[in-house]
Amino acid sequence: MAEVNIKPLADRVLVEPVAAETTTASGIIIPDSAKEKPQKGVVVAVGPGTKDEPLTVKVGDTVLYGKYSGTELKLEGTDYLMMRESDILAIV
Repeated sequence: MAEVNIKPLADRVLVEPVAAETTTASGIIIPDSAKEKPQKGVVVAVGPGTKDEPLTVKVGDTVLYGKYSGTELKLEGTDYLMMRESDILAIV
């Protein structure tokens, strides 16, 4: 997990998605065209929250999020997702 120079605003969270599985449990290799979008990631940066609701997640948390949540960003060759805390389903 590298240090990033992005500071999310309000209740936004910057998440680095984990790599998608390349093989199944039985050893079958999954081609790139058939891989599902990952729904798990590591929180890299968090905003200050809103005055009514402070954020529950913190940097380093592994989280589960919705399949179509967030906005995709690419910074220095690494893919990130910027999303609201409400898009996060659970902390693992």
